[in-house]
Amino acid sequence: LGGPDPLDYVSMYRNLGNPALNVPEHWHYVSFGLSDLYGDNRVHEFTGTDGPSGFGFELTFRLKRETGESAPPTWPAELMQGLARYVFQSENTFCSGDHVSWHSPLDNSESRIQHMLLTEDPQMQPVQTPFGVVTFLQIVGVCTEELHAAQQWNGQGILELLRTVPLAGGPWLITDMRRGETIFEIDPHLQERVDKGIETDGSNLSGVSAKCAWDDLSRPPEDDEDSRSICIGTQPRRLSGKDTEQIRETLRRGLEINSKPVLPPINAQRQNGLNHDRAPSRKDSLESESSAAIIPHELIRTRQLESVHLKFNQESGALIPLCLRGRLLHGRHFTYKSITGDTAITFVSTGVEGAFATEEHPYAAHGPWLQILLTEEFVERMLEDLEDLNSPEEFKLPKEYSWPEKKLKVSILPDAVFDNPLH
Repeated sequence: LGGPDPLDYVSMYRNLGNPALNVPEHWHYVSFGLSDLYGDNRVHEFTGTDGPSGFGFELTFRLKRETGESAPPTWPAELMQGLARYVFQSENTFCSGDHVSWHSPLDNSESRIQHMLLTEDPQMQPVQTPFGVVTFLQIVGVCTEELHAAQQWNGQGILELLRTVPLAGGPWLITDMRRGETIFEIDPHLQERVDKGIETDGSNLSGVSAKCAWDDLSRPPEDDEDSRSICIGTQPRRLSGKDTEQIRETLRRGLEINSKPVLPPINAQRQNGLNHDRAPSRKDSLESESSAAIIPHELIRTRQLESVHLKFNQESGALIPLCLRGRLLHGRHFTYKSITGDTAITFVSTGVEGAFATEEHPYAAHGPWLQILLTEEFVERMLEDLEDLNSPEEFKLPKEYSWPEKKLKVSILPDAVFDNPLH
């Protein structure tokens, strides 16, 4: 199927599967154009044969063939065009284990398959071309519950579970848009494996682009003009070390799972996702003048705060328990980066080195970047108090949580609040 740039073509093949491996017959889609097809700099800069060709990968997709179906559906090609458009516009690439939070049936039906994971194609190995190396990343359709499990644990772990369930993908991870049950409904024991994995490994989700904001409750509103350049009290230790580089890289690459952000919708009708307002790019998150203030440097001094108010929309707020249980309790950090401005909120544990928030001064700001250091004891308490965030069907907005002795307040607010620049 030919199409407009960014992809030149999406090829569609009928794959007979492998009955011996319990792999059903299916349609196999392969993109052309994310890698360098020409080597003459017309689309991709040619950098030699040893490095990646173009973006270094092409997308594939395997869709279960329905009985009596004589031609492959074309919607997967349109889906792949949308993903490719995002890559070209943002210059963010994909890796195996990444997730795409889509919030809409992939084929615009009533299917439960509304999100995607990415992994190596089981049949197509990396190839050396005259213009560089190309790998093949397969799109795997998943249910919301499976996406959440990948966020709370990691994408590779969920992909391995999907491979063990023939109805949910099997060894070649074939997407069945008619699948009506999650892997946890098909085999309830798999939830125990996820829970154990989270307890043992924590979460690989180090940050998200989100609807969020924060207020300094320890100063009068009229001090706003000078508040981001004043250092109160002793100067915290300088940023350095491995964890600081991880935080920098998280901000640099868009604050996403396994270095990839949540994607924008293919069309304007899909607007209910976590980051469907603006796709973060390398330019937006690091090189632009507005976002550069998030990255600490000597011209911006750290400001220590006495009391803070954190604000999230419901989808962002629902990730707070994941942040606390899957990240901080494992000695890690978690960052929310606002999709509507330069604001960033990073939660850090006492085990994270190089943070400018300290146990003595747990709330500290560096320009629009707020860090909050939480002790393990306080994390456990917050998890108890925030338990209802795990039951969104019973959730009514706005919702407020407060810990007066910690001088911390968290509000979960409607999306409209964040769409209004005066929030």
